[in-house]
Amino acid sequence: MPPALDPVIHPIQRLRICALLDPVTEEEFAALRDLLETSDSALSKQLSALTEAGYASQRRAARGGRSRVWVQLTPTGRRAFRNHVAALTALASHAGDPD
Repeated sequence: MPPALDPVIHPIQRLRICALLDPVTEEEFAALRDLLETSDSALSKQLSALTEAGYASQRRAARGGRSRVWVQLTPTGRRAFRNHVAALTALASHAGDPD
């Protein structure tokens, strides 16, 4: 049985967030916002959904005299993202197959 699509990760902005966070230990909130070309509030909303699911965590740290937020995927989130990508890959590999 192929892996299932994850409804928490499936919305495109959450999928993009996970894709950006998967290869790194953590990323600064502002950098994620800029990479995604989105607003603080939109990113915060998507991160809240990932955090509530246990897929992401955030930490505050002072840097350059300013408080900054750093975001990372949890081990559960990293596994969920990779399983979701595997499900998408399996789905795509069957695209165009005759019934």
